[in-house]
Amino acid sequence: MKRLLAIAALTAAALLGGAGPALAHNTLVGSDPAEGARLATGPAEVRLTFDQPVRAGEGYNTVTVVGPDGSYWTDGQVRVEGTSVVAPVRPLGPAGTYTVGYRVLSDDGHPVPGKVTFELTAPGTGTPAPPPAADRDEAGTGGGMPVWPWIAGAVVLVGLGLLLALRLGRSAG
Repeated sequence: MKRLLAIAALTAAALLGGAGPALAHNTLVGSDPAEGARLATGPAEVRLTFDQPVRAGEGYNTVTVVGPDGSYWTDGQVRVEGTSVVAPVRPLGPAGTYTVGYRVLSDDGHPVPGKVTFELTAPGTGTPAPPPAADRDEAGTGGGMPVWPWIAGAVVLVGLGLLLALRLGRSAG
């Protein structure tokens, strides 16, 4: 019995001791246009700057510019430049508040969502872009890491723990 308790205590210590402090996630430190900016003409691109590098790769980062009427204005692929994420923007249309929504992947692998707004004070002559693929496809995925590896890992750990307890229990008796 003492052996079983010792193994349980060591297992718990290993599981809990391996859980170090959480890695810090990216924090938005600046944007161009800046939060709340009032612009007479729309920007050619939106730049979001973070305090840490952003993980580069296709599909990792999304940026949308949504106009006051709900139309989309981003035009092309998002690119990563170190700690910045840059999205090209079409010439804007109606005057009003535009929302820059983003979801970037921290270098530690965690998604970081947020938004920035700016105001277009004079209407432009641009035409909106079609909605992003995720908005057109209602069966889209939520993104991020799937849960099944965590479940599989937990099942393996529990199975190994039971096997070890049964073997030690048999040899102690």
